[in-house]
Amino acid sequence: MILELIISIVVCYLIGSVSGSIVLGKIKGIDIRSHGSGNAGATNAFRTLGFFFAFGVMLIDVLKSYLPILILQSLDIFDINTHSVELLLCGLAAVLGHVYPIYHQFKGGKGAGTLVGVILALFPGIFLFILLIWILVLILSGYVGLSTMIAGVSFTIMTYFYCVVNYGTFNHPFGYFSVAISLFLIFTHRSNIMRMLQGTENQFEKAMIFKKIKNS
Repeated sequence: MILELIISIVVCYLIGSVSGSIVLGKIKGIDIRSHGSGNAGATNAFRTLGFFFAFGVMLIDVLKSYLPILILQSLDIFDINTHSVELLLCGLAAVLGHVYPIYHQFKGGKGAGTLVGVILALFPGIFLFILLIWILVLILSGYVGLSTMIAGVSFTIMTYFYCVVNYGTFNHPFGYFSVAISLFLIFTHRSNIMRMLQGTENQFEKAMIFKKIKNS
């Protein structure tokens, strides 16, 4: 059981290390890390090469965590409990692979896209709520990074109520995972926080529909 877990974690990390933006960027003859914010994530991909390129990046980043977790569930290697410690660790390994990819000098994205795949695989019931919060914050603020961090915090809040209702306590692996991943998202977005404090963070003004209505 321990050996299977170690192998699964390593494999999920290695798959997570495949950066969608870097792979697709090489096909187009560009290193995304040398442009825009220098981050190998979907947001920088969108700002640098547009929607369709960013969509391809996001698709890869989501599937590289979503599919391995589904495969592990189908193989029945572990106790098939949706929120089992083993699957949570594998999901976390994929996110770490995305942020610190072994194939790309440990310089990757910020983990949001790959975390989406983990949530879709393990917590599909709350994904829609998190997505709606992300969209709402983006519309109000125009900051993608802030939207992602607040969505991550909302994930922890939702898991608190889920754990209390279903397990009678937040002292559960599901709860630990949500807290750890929320703090990690804030850590990976620390440069965004600094730019917001300095007033230099780029806003996605096209998403700020209320501002457009006010100014019209």
